[in-house]
Amino acid sequence: MHIDKEIDTRGLNCPLPILRAKKALSDLASGQLLKVVATDPGSLRDFQAFARQTGNELVEQQQVGDELIHVLRRR
Repeated sequence: MHIDKEIDTRGLNCPLPILRAKKALSDLASGQLLKVVATDPGSLRDFQAFARQTGNELVEQQQVGDELIHVLRRR
């Protein structure tokens, strides 16, 4: 999977990871991928809701240790 942009939101709590992701997605072209690395456990549910509400595709979510990785495709 080719990631076009990655942002680090480790240590930030809701709603900052979503706000940073929203800003980063606005810099991408349609179809490009954004990877967000977070540590807020609530970000799993937050990114699912964000994808539903914005029409961006949530391609993948995984937990690696205490880090949560979210991959979004720009609509």
